[in-house]
Amino acid sequence: MTKILPVILSGGSGTRLWPLSRGLYPKQFMDLDGSTLFENTVRRVINLPGSQAPLVICNREHRFLAANLLQKMQLMNAGNKAEIILEPCGRNTAPAVAIAAFAAVGSGEDALLLVLPSDHSIAPQKAFEQAVQRAVETAEKGFLLTFGVVPTAPETGYGYIVQGAELDPGVFSIRSFVEKPAQDKARALLADKNCFWNSGMFMFKASAILQELKAFVPQIYAAAEEAWNKQQRDLDFIRIDAGAFEQNPSLSLDYAVMEHTANACVVPLAADWHDLGTWEAFYAASPHDADGNGTVGDVMLLDSENCYLHSTSRLLAGIGLKDLMAVETPDAVLILPRGRGQEVKVLLDELKAKQRAEIETHLKVYRPWGSYETLVLGEHFQVKIMIVKPGASLSMQMHYHRAEHWVVARGTAKVLVEDREQLLAENTSTYIPLGARHQLINPGHIDLEIIEIQSGSYLGEDDIVRYQDAYGRN
Repeated sequence: MTKILPVILSGGSGTRLWPLSRGLYPKQFMDLDGSTLFENTVRRVINLPGSQAPLVICNREHRFLAANLLQKMQLMNAGNKAEIILEPCGRNTAPAVAIAAFAAVGSGEDALLLVLPSDHSIAPQKAFEQAVQRAVETAEKGFLLTFGVVPTAPETGYGYIVQGAELDPGVFSIRSFVEKPAQDKARALLADKNCFWNSGMFMFKASAILQELKAFVPQIYAAAEEAWNKQQRDLDFIRIDAGAFEQNPSLSLDYAVMEHTANACVVPLAADWHDLGTWEAFYAASPHDADGNGTVGDVMLLDSENCYLHSTSRLLAGIGLKDLMAVETPDAVLILPRGRGQEVKVLLDELKAKQRAEIETHLKVYRPWGSYETLVLGEHFQVKIMIVKPGASLSMQMHYHRAEHWVVARGTAKVLVEDREQLLAENTSTYIPLGARHQLINPGHIDLEIIEIQSGSYLGEDDIVRYQDAYGRN
């Protein structure tokens, strides 16, 4: 049976999906009604015939988010272990795919790479599986395949692929690629039954894509080869060489290879497919009520039509709304007319210029040991809820500017303060003076919940000096 290596590209930042997507918590890891786009993508491929555990390529800042989700899906176990490669910087899809191909060849197997962005929605699953199976035989011959989605509307936000002659059953040569078109051009492409939306999903042998990269973009081939050859293992992660990888130009695989090679093919995908990069795309992908409204969370609408309202933490209500979108999080609310979702990126630039914390983190922040959430923030005090996973521990650390009180709300806590060790049960507490070395450990089998009260002249997260850390953080 042909071996398929799923390659999940998870380096995107999702800036147009603020305020739900943040710099340290991007769209592919957002909890969307109990699941994430990342998890949905992995589930889409793990049961394909011949599929191996996936290879994930992600930003180093997001490594623990990816690892935690893979662990939750039982994909970080011996014998069924996904690999996570950390990009030191973003350089678009061509360098990322080159790294994946070198990793596959380096393992001694010239597997078929099934390259998927981590932020797509595809239904039904059967349509996706059938398209992949049609691609396998042609990819085995050395062709480079992309998946073209059968269009249902004259979308101007997607590129298009024009098919040529049929090469194998359900596989066609590519006559041309079309950049994101104007509205009139998009209508003409929709009317042409030989045109597809360019999905950005690919299948090819690792050796085949490396051969084409070497021919058309030798700089990417050389930089990726050096970066991979100098890779180092760090816990559950593979760190490629930063200096070498940074030499890559920022190019998509389409620009770098697919638009130039004579071996490109397209496989039609007739499915409900969405590239969830804007709130407008989320509106299109959501179920609509009789008035054309899409809602997520605790939402109430009266006399409103064609709106998208997304609530995460409270009731979001509207009266007499039309063609509006609103997204609520505990610390920010975005309101905009439909059709202007691309401008969220401009708003984010303004927030960056003002150095607003809301662009990077939520009030709830995920860490490899669990999470913490800010409940109250004052000028010289802060109250948080910390959840520490069973068997996990915070680093041995010290703060220059704040003291801390810890109250155990649930579970059992092992606390080290300087040379003193305590075991705290529920409804007991301890105090960590300013400047004292300390560590929090969960020795139990259930989540440890701690109410943390910080007090001091400065409460920033950069006031941490780590002495020992199980997760390799500085």
